[in-house]
Amino acid sequence: MATIKPYIIGIAGGSASGKTTLIKRLNKMYKPGEICVISQDHYYKPLSEQVIDENGEINFDLPAGIDFGRLVKDIRKLKKGQDVSIVEYTFNNPNVFPKEITFKASPILVIEGLFIYTDSKLDALFDLKLYVEASLDVMLKRRLTRDAKERGMTQEQIEYQWNEHVMPAYNQYLLPYRDNVDLIIVNNTHFDRSFQVLSNHLDRLLKA
Repeated sequence: MATIKPYIIGIAGGSASGKTTLIKRLNKMYKPGEICVISQDHYYKPLSEQVIDENGEINFDLPAGIDFGRLVKDIRKLKKGQDVSIVEYTFNNPNVFPKEITFKASPILVIEGLFIYTDSKLDALFDLKLYVEASLDVMLKRRLTRDAKERGMTQEQIEYQWNEHVMPAYNQYLLPYRDNVDLIIVNNTHFDRSFQVLSNHLDRLLKA
């Protein structure tokens, strides 16, 4: 892979808009070595470096909470054909033991996350920029289900984060970048047609 310049795709969008569903489908469709998917979430800074809000709660919905320098460094290694190993980020869920994740150098690199377009060095690496969106009601409903199940949060905690952290970040760090992407994928119910467009494009790239 060292002699192949990888094609780098960014996937951003609101919380619970469907980014994870999209990358899971990509991972299922393509073989290891064809595509490498990296989540911004694994590059959160330590808790001691996260911003605390006025009520003493950690605000994970800020670009400042992401170690973009380390993310960009790892992507550059992958571009050179070097595999990268990191420790999984578990959102402080005590029931989940973090495991080591290895990113394999591949002809297609996919970078997914809320704030990937806010960092100028990272943004400059993308060959294709996508934005996944859904209505606010749909995203909140999905987040209530996801965070209760996967992160052990109460409904009160989820709603507090939504109102105090998620929505301000959505308006300040997501919507302003929406109009600068190459493809918007609407996912209120499904994104089958948009995914077909994307997969056709990736198939052509892999064949080339």
